[in-house]
Amino acid sequence: MFKEFNIENLENTKNDLEKLLDECKEEIIQLLEIENKTYKNFVHPFQEIGERISDFITPVFHIDSVKNSEITTKVYEECLPVLSKYETFVSQNDNIYLALKDIQSNEKSTLSIIQNKVLENEIRDFKLSGSHLDKENKKRLEEINLKLNELSHKFSVNLLNATNDFEMICEDFEDVKELPKSDLELASFEEDGKTKYKFTLQMPSYIAYITYGTNRAKREEIYKAYCTRAPQNSDIILEILNLKDEKVKILGFDNYSQYSLATKMANTEDEVVNFLEEMALKAKDKAKEELEEIKALAFEDGITDFNSYDMSYYSEKLKKAKYDLDQEYFRPYFEQKSVLNGFFDFLNQMFNIEFKLTSAKAWDDKVDVYDIYEDGKIIARIYIDLEARKEKRGGAWMNNWHSHYNMGDKSSLPTAYIVCNFPQSTEKTPSLLRHDDVVTLFHEMGHALHHLLSKVDEPFVSGISGVAWDTVEFPSQFLEYFSYDKEVLKLFAKHYETKETLSDEAIDKIIKAKNFQSSLATVRQIEFALFDFKLHQKLYKNDKDVQNLLDEIRKEFSPMIPPSYNKFQNGFSHIFAGGYAAGYYSYKWAEVLSADAFYMFIDSGNIFNKKLGMKYRDVVLSQGGSRNMDELFFEFANRKPSVDSLLKIDGIIS
Repeated sequence: MFKEFNIENLENTKNDLEKLLDECKEEIIQLLEIENKTYKNFVHPFQEIGERISDFITPVFHIDSVKNSEITTKVYEECLPVLSKYETFVSQNDNIYLALKDIQSNEKSTLSIIQNKVLENEIRDFKLSGSHLDKENKKRLEEINLKLNELSHKFSVNLLNATNDFEMICEDFEDVKELPKSDLELASFEEDGKTKYKFTLQMPSYIAYITYGTNRAKREEIYKAYCTRAPQNSDIILEILNLKDEKVKILGFDNYSQYSLATKMANTEDEVVNFLEEMALKAKDKAKEELEEIKALAFEDGITDFNSYDMSYYSEKLKKAKYDLDQEYFRPYFEQKSVLNGFFDFLNQMFNIEFKLTSAKAWDDKVDVYDIYEDGKIIARIYIDLEARKEKRGGAWMNNWHSHYNMGDKSSLPTAYIVCNFPQSTEKTPSLLRHDDVVTLFHEMGHALHHLLSKVDEPFVSGISGVAWDTVEFPSQFLEYFSYDKEVLKLFAKHYETKETLSDEAIDKIIKAKNFQSSLATVRQIEFALFDFKLHQKLYKNDKDVQNLLDEIRKEFSPMIPPSYNKFQNGFSHIFAGGYAAGYYSYKWAEVLSADAFYMFIDSGNIFNKKLGMKYRDVVLSQGGSRNMDELFFEFANRKPSVDSLLKIDGIIS
C-alpha cells in the first residue's frame, strides 16, 4: 500500500537513477509514437512516469537535508546533473508540447475541469521551459538550469557548514543565569572539573542565548556569528542572479519577477509591490511605537546604544512584564508527544481524520510515522521529524513524497514528511516546546494536510501539486490561528509530570500576547518580501548594489536598522536555496486568505465548527491544485477575501 522509506543503497543512487530515467525516456518516446493520442493513452501514463521519478528521488534529496553527511552531499551532487538532463529532455521536447496542445484542442469539451487544468498547467510550463525555442537557446537553458541547481545546493551546504562550525563557550554562570532550566541542561558540559555552557547556531541553542543570555557581549558574539554566516554565499548570489536574468531574457521576459508571476495568482509586478508597500505603511507607525517600548526598557539597564542583538532579550523581558508571560513556565505544558496527541484529537474533531502510529521505517529513531484514517479507511501516511540534530538543515518544512491519484489501473495514496528543529529530548527531560514551536507544528501540518487530504485523481494537480505559489501558504497559516485558541490548547497543554492542564489564566496570557510586536513582525516580513521581489526586477551586478537595495528598503520601512556587518542575504535560503525567488511575498498574500477564513470560525461562535471544518476540508484541502485558489476561497466563503481581516487579526487595525 505504501512504499517503505529505504536508502540503504544510497551510494549506488546515481546508477539506479540513470537506469530509471533511461526507462522513462524510452517510455516517453514510445508514447510519442502513438498515432491517435488521447488524454487516457498519453497524459495518464505521462503523469505516472513523473510520479515514479518523484517516488525514487524525493527520499534521496530529503536525506541530504535531514541527515546530511559527505555521502549524502556527494550523492545529491551526482544526481543533480543526471536529473537536470532528463528534465531538460522532457521540458524542452516540442513533440510532447505539441501532443498536449493537440489533445487540448481535440478533447477540451469532453474532459473534466480537473483534466483541463492539467493540460493548461503543462502547456504553460512547457512554454516557460523554452520548448518553443531554437536548439541553441534550449542548450543554453539546459546549462543554466543545471548550474542553478548546483548553486542552490552549494548555498544550502555552505549555510549548514557555517552553522555547524561555530560554538560559543560560557564559563561564568552569570552569563547564563537567566536561561531556562531545560536550555541550561542542553548547553551544559563538564570540563576540567568545571561546568561550562556551549551554544551553537542550531536554532534552539541560538534562540536560547539571544533571548535569555545575560552577557550583552556574548549576545553580540552569537548574533554576529549568525548573521555573518557563509560569506562565500555572496558570490553565489551574484551568479544565481546573473543566470536567472539570462534565463528569463531567453524566454522573453523583462525580468525574473515577471517570469515568476506567470505561475502565480498575482497578475502584475506593480500589484505585488503596491500590496506590500501599502501593508508596510499601515504597520510602520505602530512598529516604531513597539520598538520605542523595547528601547525604553533597555534604557533602564543603561543601554543607550540599543542594537539588534538586544532585541530578543528585551522583547522577552517586556513581554513578561506586560503579560506576565514566562516561556519557561509554559514549556513543561507543551511536551512534544502530548502536543502531537492533542493536535491529532483536534484534527479529528475538525476534519474527521485519525492518526495511528505505525512501526514503519524512517531515517532516524526519533522520527514517528503515522497512517491517517478516514471513516476507518487508510487514506495517507505522514513522517514526523521534530527534534533538532547537528546534521539537519535549520528551519521547518513539509516535503511531499507521493501524491493521491487514481488513473485506471494506476493509483496511489499520498505521503509526506514534516521536519522541524525543536529542542532535543534527553534521558532526563522530554522535548519541551515553546508556544512558538507549537505554532510552527500547526503551520507545517497545514501544508501536509493540503497534500494528504487530496481527493484529486490526477497527480499533476493533486495535493500541493499545481497550487499557485502565492496561495500555497493559505492552509498552513489558516491552521496556525487555531494554536492560539483556548479550547484547542486545552486538548494538549498538560504538564508532563503532574498531568495538570494549563490554567485559563495562563492560556489567556498566551492569547493576549499573540499580537505582541505584531507590527514589527509584519514590517520585517515585508522587508524580506520587498527585497526579494525588487532584487529580481532588474540585474544587480555586485555585492554593494545588492546591499544598497536592502538598505534602502530598511531605511523606508524598518524602524530597526541592523549593524552594517549583518549580511542577512547570505542566509536567505528561502529564495537562493528554495522555491521562493520573487515569491516571498506569498506569505503575506496568502495570509489575507487564511485570516479571513479563520474569521468565519470566530463569527460562527464555535471554533470547533465541524460543519465549517468539513466544508473547508472538502472545498479547499481536497481540491489540491485542480482549481485556482481564489475560486476555491469564494466557494468556501461566498465572498472575496478582505485585507482588513489580516490587519485586524494582527491587531494592526481595530
